[in-house]
Amino acid sequence: MSRHFASAVVVLAIVASRVAFGQSPTPAADPRNLTGAWEPIRGGPGAPPPTPPSAITLKAPYAATWQARRAAQDEATRKGEPLATLGSECLPYGMPTMMSVANYPMEILQTPGQVTVITEVHSEVRRVFLDRPQMKIDEVPPGYAGRSVGKWDGDTLVVDTIGIAEKVAGYQSLPHSPQLRITERIKRSAPDILQIEITLEDSVVLEKPVTYTLAYRRLPNYEMVEFVCDNNREYTDDKGVVRMKVLDK
Repeated sequence: MSRHFASAVVVLAIVASRVAFGQSPTPAADPRNLTGAWEPIRGGPGAPPPTPPSAITLKAPYAATWQARRAAQDEATRKGEPLATLGSECLPYGMPTMMSVANYPMEILQTPGQVTVITEVHSEVRRVFLDRPQMKIDEVPPGYAGRSVGKWDGDTLVVDTIGIAEKVAGYQSLPHSPQLRITERIKRSAPDILQIEITLEDSVVLEKPVTYTLAYRRLPNYEMVEFVCDNNREYTDDKGVVRMKVLDK
């Protein structure tokens, strides 16, 4: 028996044993297959950490308003009285924040003509329509996730998102106008690693685009759980501070 023939016999035996025990052979990783559950990577040995944003320069008067807001947030947090956020008020985070909330995972479902993203927090859903023309910004009803269209550039999925309502908090609480455009470049840099480069463009608010990256690790066999925000313990006072309700004894 030749060495090559013997190797082939061994491979077939392994495949047969997997089938016998209900296991299908592991196919080669398709770089264009994004389906699965993914958890944010915040760093650690061997992990590709997310990169901070490029320089953020806002136009007046947005710069002063944003700085004042961030200063108020920092002071409130220092005092143990955090200001309200969309999340604390049980509202969707929306784009682009929904793509990375703490360590909560997201699930990507890939079907012909569409990529669907579902976050565990608030079960937010966004749909990326593949190979369709984007609408004009003024024609998109403003919402939390906006309207997303995507196309493949090699093994990178390029997604264009518009139509984000002004009430939706931007990245790091950045204000934005209805002209906000979000460009994502989504790529599997390794079989179990997903990286997204996000660029924010807003000619009304930003002096120049802001770019940052996110990183995720695949969660094999993870089942997404229901996350419902039913806020019956907190309220926001007239200064925007989150307070605890005093329950009747």
